[in-house]
Amino acid sequence: MVSYFAPALTRLGVLTAHPVAFIALVCYVVAWVAFDRQSLDWQSVATIATLLMTLFIQRAEHRDTQAIHAKLDELLRAEGRARSELTQLDDEEPEVIEQHRSEERRSLG
Repeated sequence: MVSYFAPALTRLGVLTAHPVAFIALVCYVVAWVAFDRQSLDWQSVATIATLLMTLFIQRAEHRDTQAIHAKLDELLRAEGRARSELTQLDDEEPEVIEQHRSEERRSLG
């Protein structure tokens, strides 16, 4: 059951880091103000602020992660003894990556 949701959750995380997520939030707020202005109280503003900060944090985390991956890919390309299949590991689901890391630790120790 979890195997069905894991790829969707990973994709959702990537999508929330995309600039379109900010546009979607702005459209949501505009629609809220246009159709139900009376329900827009301080709790609603706090909810919108929370969603906005979540998108900011997700975007920053995604940018940092992509930069780290690019640097590691370059190191793998520069090091002749490194296995080239490791550059494809970042396309996998987090559980697969954790399993790979556990197997590598067992083989080293």
